[in-house]
Amino acid sequence: MPDDVVSLFSDTGTRPTAAMRAAMAAADVGDEQEGQDPTVNRLQERVASLLGKEAALWFPSGTMCNLVAVKAHTQPGDVVVAEARAHVVRAESGGAALASGVLVEPIRTERGIFTAEELAAAFARINTVPAPWGAPAGLVCVEQTHNLGGGSVWPLDALDAVAAGAARHGVPVHMDGARLLNASAASGVPAAAFAARADSVWLDFTKGLGAPIGAVMAGSREFLARARRYKQLFGGGMRQAGIAAAGCLHALDHHVERLAADHELARRLARGLAQIDGIRLGTPVPETNIVFFDAGGLGLDTAAMAARLAGSGVRVSAVGGWLRAVTHLDVSEAGIDRVLSAVRDIARSC
Repeated sequence: MPDDVVSLFSDTGTRPTAAMRAAMAAADVGDEQEGQDPTVNRLQERVASLLGKEAALWFPSGTMCNLVAVKAHTQPGDVVVAEARAHVVRAESGGAALASGVLVEPIRTERGIFTAEELAAAFARINTVPAPWGAPAGLVCVEQTHNLGGGSVWPLDALDAVAAGAARHGVPVHMDGARLLNASAASGVPAAAFAARADSVWLDFTKGLGAPIGAVMAGSREFLARARRYKQLFGGGMRQAGIAAAGCLHALDHHVERLAADHELARRLARGLAQIDGIRLGTPVPETNIVFFDAGGLGLDTAAMAARLAGSGVRVSAVGGWLRAVTHLDVSEAGIDRVLSAVRDIARSC
């Protein structure tokens, strides 16, 4: 990415800092597939402790965490309950269906967070046709924070109620925790408290934490034994993965507390956009680091506005009729001010 471009396309665009690169270069390594990489092992232990779980397992990507979790929790023909715009449903190339042979019962919400009552209604739909003719519920998925919900944070009481509802049906809960630490930074709730409401949960290190590779999934030792087999089956076993894991450890040491700065930059962006005629915000005050907006009031659809911004050196993404801007460690206050200036210039020209 050229240095003169302000990229708000995603927090996945973060680049490893010089200090992170140095930590990766100096990493002690071994064979990850054999469980002999000391840096990977240290990272797994650190994440298990952070999330309050028995153990944890390294993965090259968060998408593979979801792929493996669905496989390990379900049987072919089961139904997975998830919010309609969840990453596991909309952004993983149909992996759950292809690899696990599951159906999805979607729950449609405004901001990605469903209630215990909405979960109960989903179970009722699933159970409309009784066994052996109907398909059983096998898993409930929650996404913390919810990406397409605008970086929304699941409140702890909502997670409590959903977890209790799933338990009454004997169904496990899996948490896509790609931005779980953003949720903790925004709410003040420890990551382990959120994770306690799920049977499996993972952290992504390639978003706000700024590492180039890596995710770690935590849960019971029994669950992770199954997950390890499917990780290998799907090609996730690695050799000297400690080079990448060292970047993740560096992120835990140096990039967690600064997530709050990303949230403040998102609020700065939202405040500025709200003052521009013709711009509409998806959420007036973003909870974390994601801002949704549109330029319909300027007569520009999302593709046209994204192209105009790109011409001004600003990258955003177009998602579901909205423009999405995501702050991260490579974005500064000056960068946000430049984005706002570009939007004002476009608004004046329309």
